[in-house]
Amino acid sequence: MVHILDLYHIKTMYLEPMVIERLKAKHLQLQSSRPLSPTIVAKLRERFMLEMTYNSNAIEGNTLTLKETYLVLSEGITIKGKSLKEHLEAKNHHEALEFIFEQVEHDSQHTISEHLIRELQSLVIGSIDRSIAGTYRDVEVAITASSHQPPLATEILSKMADLIKWFHKEQSKLNPVELAAILHHKLVNIHPFADGNGRTARLLMNIILLQAGYPLVIILKNDRRKYYDTLSLADRGNVNPFITFIARAVERSLDLYLETITKNCSGATQFISLSELGKKYNLTQKHLNLLARTGKIVAHKQGRIWLSSIEAIQQYLDNRERKGFEHTP
Repeated sequence: MVHILDLYHIKTMYLEPMVIERLKAKHLQLQSSRPLSPTIVAKLRERFMLEMTYNSNAIEGNTLTLKETYLVLSEGITIKGKSLKEHLEAKNHHEALEFIFEQVEHDSQHTISEHLIRELQSLVIGSIDRSIAGTYRDVEVAITASSHQPPLATEILSKMADLIKWFHKEQSKLNPVELAAILHHKLVNIHPFADGNGRTARLLMNIILLQAGYPLVIILKNDRRKYYDTLSLADRGNVNPFITFIARAVERSLDLYLETITKNCSGATQFISLSELGKKYNLTQKHLNLLARTGKIVAHKQGRIWLSSIEAIQQYLDNRERKGFEHTP
C-alpha cells in the first residue's frame, strides 16, 4: 500500500505540459489586464463568493438552492422548509471566504500553518457546533461512500505536523495549481476534524491559488461524483486525475474572468471567434482550436466558442516564423 506521505515524491510534475502552458497563458492574460476596474472586481468577487458558498455546501449535502443562498446572504431572509443548520452553513462559509480574501490582500505570502487550518475550520463550523470548532478530532471517523480509512485520532497531531513540513518543502518546487490540489487532497486524507474537512480543504486550496494571482476556484455541485472519484483514486496512490480535475476548475474560473473583462473593459484587446480569425489568416478553425486547447495562442471560451485576438494570432505566427528562421541551415 502506498503511504500518503510518499506518493508525492514519485514525480515532480503532475499536470501535462500542454495543460500547464494553457493555464500559464490565461493566467498571464489575466495578470496583464490588471489593475481591473474596482466595479468589475467587486462584481466578480460577489459572484464567485456566492457560487462557491452554494456549491461547496451543496457538495456536503446542504439543500439551499443558489437563489436561496443569495437571499440568505444578501437579504437575510429565512427560507421556509430549510433547517437552521443550512442557513448557518451559508453564512459561515461566506464569512470564511471574506476571511481568506482579507488574509491574501494584507499578506500575499501568508504562511500556511496548522493555526490557519484550524481557524478556517472554526469559521466553517463555529456557530453550528462550538465544541468541535478549531480542534482536531478525538474520535475515529469513517468517510461516507469511501473505502479510505482516515488515520487514528492519536495520529492527527503528527500527521498535521508532517503536512505543514511537506508544504514548506514543496511550495517552491511545484506550480501553484499542483501545490493547491495536493494540499487539498492531503488534508482530506488525514481528515483531522470531526466535521468541515472538505469545506476547509477547498478554502485552504484557494488561499494558495489567490496568492498566486488566480481567481477563486469553485468545485461545482454537478461535478461532485467526479470530485469524489478522483479523490478516491488519489487515496489509492493515483493523484494525477485529481490534480487534473482541479486544473480544469482553475481554467473555468480563468475563462469566466477573461470573458467578463472582454465584455467590460473598454480599450482592451478585442476578442473574436476563431472562425473569423481563421478567415483573416487563412488558417483552419480546427488548427486554431488545437492551438487554443494546447495554450499556444492566448484564447478563452465563451460558452462553447473559443475566442482569441489578432494580436495573439500574429504573435504566434511571428514566433513560428522566427523559430523556422533559426533552424534554417
